[in-house]
Amino acid sequence: MISLPGPLTGKRIGVLVEGDFVEEEISYYQRRFSEEGAEVVLLTRLWGQPSLTFAGYEQRAPLTVDGDLEDLGYDGLSRLSALIVPSGMVADRLRYTEDLDRPAPAVDLMRRAFRIPRLVKAFSCHGLMLLSTAPELIRGRPVTCHNNLVGDVSNMGAHYRDQDVVVDSDLVTTRTAGHCHLMARTVIDTLKASEQVAA
Repeated sequence: MISLPGPLTGKRIGVLVEGDFVEEEISYYQRRFSEEGAEVVLLTRLWGQPSLTFAGYEQRAPLTVDGDLEDLGYDGLSRLSALIVPSGMVADRLRYTEDLDRPAPAVDLMRRAFRIPRLVKAFSCHGLMLLSTAPELIRGRPVTCHNNLVGDVSNMGAHYRDQDVVVDSDLVTTRTAGHCHLMARTVIDTLKASEQVAA
């Protein structure tokens, strides 16, 4: 998708993808961020393949991803302005590890991401499941999530807020996939505000 010139020109926003993603949510992010001038980069665990094609949750719509999250070290993360973990089964599938003595590559990615304060970390709906083996990343922080996940995030030490969107500095959380417009708007506003501070 071609990005239009806008206030976020030069910004790159990463979106994690796996099977059973919510089609409308991902396509909304692609359109909305591109309208503001940002480049949207789709990322997944490629398992040594050049690309993988995933089916969406409702229409089974295909989506091909060629960005490998395992290649995204600190240098790659520093070129992103925001990293979004969307709704659906994305987080649950990406937290899989074949070696129980090692965290999933996506969890390692999030650990790196949380060490970069200027990088906006955004989680929609069930997205916080990805942090279940790294609860220290959100311990003590205010968040919102899907109703089904409230007990999980509380057990992770986060402070659940009964709100559609919660912002805590570099952490943005929204309640459901249906709030993707709030997610996009909040990420856009946060990035614009950080630009003004930097100026």
